[in-house]
Amino acid sequence: MTPHAYPGFRPGRPSGPHLDDQRRTFPALGPLAGEEAATTWWGNAWVEALEDTALDPARLARGRAYAAQGNVASITVTPGRVMAYVQGSRPRPYRTEIRLRTLSDDDWDDFLAAAAARPDHIAALLDKDVPQALAGAAELLPTPGDLIPDCSCPDDGYPCKHAAALSYQTARLLDEDPFVLFLMRGRGEREILSALSRRNATRSAAEHAAAASAAPLATVSAIEAVATATPLPPLPPPFPAPQRPGRPPAYPHVPGAPDPLALDLLAGEAAGRAHVLLSTGRDPVAALTRWQDAVRLAAAHPGSGLTASTRALYRDLAAGADRTPSDLARAVAAWRQGGPAALSVLEEPWDPPAGPFDRARPALAAADFHGFRPWRNHLSTRSLQLRLGRDGLWYGYESDPDREDWWPRGTPDTDPVGALTALLGR
Repeated sequence: MTPHAYPGFRPGRPSGPHLDDQRRTFPALGPLAGEEAATTWWGNAWVEALEDTALDPARLARGRAYAAQGNVASITVTPGRVMAYVQGSRPRPYRTEIRLRTLSDDDWDDFLAAAAARPDHIAALLDKDVPQALAGAAELLPTPGDLIPDCSCPDDGYPCKHAAALSYQTARLLDEDPFVLFLMRGRGEREILSALSRRNATRSAAEHAAAASAAPLATVSAIEAVATATPLPPLPPPFPAPQRPGRPPAYPHVPGAPDPLALDLLAGEAAGRAHVLLSTGRDPVAALTRWQDAVRLAAAHPGSGLTASTRALYRDLAAGADRTPSDLARAVAAWRQGGPAALSVLEEPWDPPAGPFDRARPALAAADFHGFRPWRNHLSTRSLQLRLGRDGLWYGYESDPDREDWWPRGTPDTDPVGALTALLGR
């Protein structure tokens, strides 16, 4: 009996994700093809947990054959449960589900804290990627015995072939969207991104408060600026500059009009730039390139690319500079580490002269930091890196082991040991 013999079972009928953040229904996937059920490391972890739990390899093989025939209908995911109807040898399909434990609030706090602490983790999640270090912050991935199959069929196998077929197709869902795994563990995509946005906004507010307390910019009087050899009549006294830039008006969303967030951001930036120019006679961003200014704008925005509006802002800023949103997220991390100088360190390797760079490795070894390999102005291990800037400062970087995916972290320091200590949080 083919799947189409039962009127309620339509593998090709799209249903689309449910609007509820705690319930998502996905249309039936096409037949499983090839030897590998999953392509990502977290999808393969799901398959390994299934196969390590199974008591009968023959039932796994039949379940894989069912998946290859497209016998699994649309899949519904809710916290702690994955459910679908699976067509077997009888006319009526079986109701099949896989259950697993949801995470506690403390586990989610650990996960969110680990994700918010590193911009590369946030960027990876937005790109539907799961860093292995982040997955280790909470027990996200199933382990043998974690997956509990249940099916309305009379087969008492553990799992039965219908549950095995559902598990193989679920691994393909996880490949496409790791937030499906997060929902299984108890929280939906919108809830997770909202929590990360709040944590990131809190950190950005603290950074803005610290910047506001910095020393004021030096000023040049108008009389000195226009002084010439020929005496001129005195200028009238200038109007006093306002204490702070004015707030831009509210821009409503109108179909066909420019994006309100973009207008608000540009108007606010123009007001702030004009206020500094009026107060100091100096344009604070005149020397920046288009790319540097795009990075500065993104770094100043507290949403940091998490909400729908700020993701659009990141996308548009990156496109205007002919870069990707991931490029922009990495550059924002560098800008927050040390402004234009740190961005130059991120993007411009160089060959430093003999001196501080040559003395760095002996100094690190004396502090019990071994194994750093030199390349141009970089000193690297499997997961840590120091880069010497042209300003004489050492900048810290971190990557997942052996991935060569370096992200700026820590505080720059004239001493490589100090920069590495700040990177490690000691």
